[in-house]
Amino acid sequence: MPPHYSSIVPIVPAMSQSAAAPRIALIHAVQVAMAPIEASFRRLWPEARRASLLDDALPADLQQAGAITPAISARIGGLADYAIAAGADAILYTCSAFGDAIEATAARVAVPVLKPNEAMFEAALGQGRRIGMLATFASAVASMEQEFEAMARQRGVDATLETICVPEALAAANRGDIALHNRLVAEAVPRLAHCDAVMLAHFSTSTALELAEQALGRAVLTAPDAAVENLKARVAR
Repeated sequence: MPPHYSSIVPIVPAMSQSAAAPRIALIHAVQVAMAPIEASFRRLWPEARRASLLDDALPADLQQAGAITPAISARIGGLADYAIAAGADAILYTCSAFGDAIEATAARVAVPVLKPNEAMFEAALGQGRRIGMLATFASAVASMEQEFEAMARQRGVDATLETICVPEALAAANRGDIALHNRLVAEAVPRLAHCDAVMLAHFSTSTALELAEQALGRAVLTAPDAAVENLKARVAR
């Protein structure tokens, strides 16, 4: 049995997919990330069997700690261990704030593990050198910027990342006011119009995609769609 966390919702496999399809574990730290990734799977890879695991105390614990602690890192890894014990063929984390802990987990487990923004960052670097990112969860910004810069260095790309954070949008989403969340994100996006590529930082912000693209007048990258396409390719290898 995994360690007990009072906020954990156990893995519940989606029942509509074929048993022959791969099982993808979706590990969440916020409930608002769950619907966007499910929507992406339904559109892009409906055959995959999805199974979700939620520890929604993680964001508050991270904010209180101020950084990823050994205890938080152990929880991130423990969620992966539980998912693998439940039969996961691959794991996707959907919260942007835990990159270092996810990397440590990926280095020790035998199944593919994808960080939330890994695929989206790759797509953005393919579109230019000035990249914009619209975030709503302030505690995630520093680690995301570090991940982006590390990826750019690894690829030998001289790219810059400009981030705008709209925390009031996340507060609205957490209250259940998705319409206000989407409007606030769309209102902020034009401030990144000078960038070659614009990303919506979190899985939860992808609900604002349509309004954001209307406000910007061009395509915007989202983490859920990029992650599903990337995972589908990984599992097929």
